[in-house]
This record gives sequence, structure tokens and C-alpha cells, in this order.
Amino acid sequence: MEFSNKPILPGSIVVVKDVNSIYRGYKGFVQRVTNKTAAVLFEGGNWDKLVTFQLNNLELV
Repeated sequence: MEFSNKPILPGSIVVVKDVNSIYRGYKGFVQRVTNKTAAVLFEGGNWDKLVTFQLNNLELV
């Protein structure tokens, strides 16, 4: 997997890199970005989840 130095924008695909998060390693779609946080949508099988993360805990895929 290659990571980029581009800014995280809505519509971007990101992976969670926070070692303390239960979502570590999950990939999701950025729905919105405000200040230093981003709302990321995770879709999987029969569930969808929208979770907010600090931008420094995310990396572009």
C-alpha cells in the first residue's frame, strides 16, 4: 500500500493509523473535514458507521 502526502479532502479514501483505535487499519471514505478532524464512513457487509478522527490519525490510500 502506498501513502500520499496530498491533503485529505471529502471523497478521499483513507486508512486509520491510530494504534489506540479499534478502527486501526480500516479503510473508509472521508465525508467531511472540519478544522483538524474528518468524518470517515466505513461500509462493511450489513453495517455502515460514520466515525470522526483527528486528521493526523489518517493516511490517504
